[in-house]
Amino acid sequence: MIPPAGERKSGTGPVSVRPLGEADLDRADEIFRVAFGTFLGAPEPKTFFGTADYVRTRWAADPQAAFTATVEGEVVASNFAVNWGSVGYFGPLTVHPDLWDQGVGRRLMEPVMDCFDTWENRHLGLFTFSHSPKHLELYRRYGFWPRFLTAIMKKQVGGSAAVPGRVLYGRLPAAEQPHALSLGRTLTGAVYEGLSLEREIVATHAQGLGDTILLQGAGSELDGLAVCHCGAGSEAGEDVCFVKFGAVRPGPEAADRFERLLTACERLAAERGLGQLDAGMNLARQDAYRRMVDRGFRTWLQGVAMHRPNEPGYSHPAAYVIDDWR
Repeated sequence: MIPPAGERKSGTGPVSVRPLGEADLDRADEIFRVAFGTFLGAPEPKTFFGTADYVRTRWAADPQAAFTATVEGEVVASNFAVNWGSVGYFGPLTVHPDLWDQGVGRRLMEPVMDCFDTWENRHLGLFTFSHSPKHLELYRRYGFWPRFLTAIMKKQVGGSAAVPGRVLYGRLPAAEQPHALSLGRTLTGAVYEGLSLEREIVATHAQGLGDTILLQGAGSELDGLAVCHCGAGSEAGEDVCFVKFGAVRPGPEAADRFERLLTACERLAAERGLGQLDAGMNLARQDAYRRMVDRGFRTWLQGVAMHRPNEPGYSHPAAYVIDDWR
């Protein structure tokens, strides 16, 4: 999320908000990179994030939940809402640096909050910069509250040990995929009531962004799943496998299942010839975080998760979940 949002300065044209269209994507992608790169002090902001793509992938996943702000007909900002069943989050919210602190960020909060009302999500969230008071204040106005830090972690891909019971969603026959999605809903619903990653799984497969790992358990249950983006053109970027979401079935053996899921993710990265594995971890999930550190993951970017309402959701010590809400 990029800097919000006081009143418009004198001389700035009126801001209009509308759905983000396919013809807007190149401009929105440029603003996304320039905004983040400028805020984080990158020497060449236009090339920030390299070959990773957040704008086109999120637009393609749900065009009706993507919005742009324009001034005199020119795209100057964009924002995206994401529906994970009972959970909703938004981002990236990015505004061209020339229009920071002019109220554009607030205007783009309005349509995403309308999405959440329509979807009736019970728990809402976002990832933002923990060191930026104006980010925190903007989102606090909409009922979001800063909770634990979220670490975006990475490790170099090492060995690729086989993982018993690992199935890739993309390799399933089309007739079997609906059943796999149903099993996934059951697993994520056990993590947090109503949580569903079906849209992410389907979008990742349909866009060719990567694959979803399914870990078979005893009987018909899943032990775990992980939605992974792989390589350039996805949210991972060149030579990276990014675990956009991962979770294991709660219970006494959850920690062991989590270790197995991490191994399965590294196996997928190795199979795709990717050298780096990225994964986000909220620090409220204490044991999961420690286990990732023990495996060689190190933090390269850190922010804070903001929640509405001010409740843990699925970020608590007993949870073994990977995500980062960027």
